[in-house]
Amino acid sequence: MTGAGQGIGRAVAIRLAAEGATVAVNDLVEDERVTGLVTEISGIPAVADVSDPAAVAAMVADLGDVDVLVVNHAYMSMGAVEDYDLDDWWRVVDTNLGGTFHLVQAVLPGMRRAGFGRIVVISSEWGVIGWPGATAYSASKAGLISLTKTLGRELAPEGIIVNAVAPGVVDTPQLEVDAAAEGIPREEMVARYGAEIPMGRVGRPDEIAAAVAMLTDPRMASMVGQVVQVNGGSTRSRA
Repeated sequence: MTGAGQGIGRAVAIRLAAEGATVAVNDLVEDERVTGLVTEISGIPAVADVSDPAAVAAMVADLGDVDVLVVNHAYMSMGAVEDYDLDDWWRVVDTNLGGTFHLVQAVLPGMRRAGFGRIVVISSEWGVIGWPGATAYSASKAGLISLTKTLGRELAPEGIIVNAVAPGVVDTPQLEVDAAAEGIPREEMVARYGAEIPMGRVGRPDEIAAAVAMLTDPRMASMVGQVVQVNGGSTRSRA
């Protein structure tokens, strides 16, 4: 479980552990969020920078065979396209899209030995519809959708099932980035987003965790290469 230190990742780790999984808790650094979660769910610490393929390979080698991979890590920054820092652009893409690619490559041998695997990629509503000021983030999340569809076709014959979840706006610490870009308090940002959603509020991390749990269920073998959109009705799309 990558990006498990907070927000959606933490909620997914707790949900999967409650359903009987032994969860490897990944984040960029082994801080109190990671150690606390590992203790809470009897998990395994798995700290690594997923944008670094060597670090990913070493992490997976330490863990051994992985039968369920949930890819949730993300880096986000915002800015006008004409002013966007090139180094930051590639940091977003290398983390979100590149990190997912490295992780899939690393876990595939174990899944192939078992003849079974479940991979759930956390994309974003912004990867479906785009978002002003989030060019790199939206592009990286759109890339994850295409990667999911391609891997779904490629790996399903081996019993390795790949799907994605594209959350809408969710009440997580990541909204601090949005609020800072708008120059408003986080609470105002949450209220502003919620007013634009048919359900009348932003999503909760546990709601995304429920969708992920469904997609990791071994009985969901015929759902392949799909993008489950959990967004309170803000987007109704065939992506």
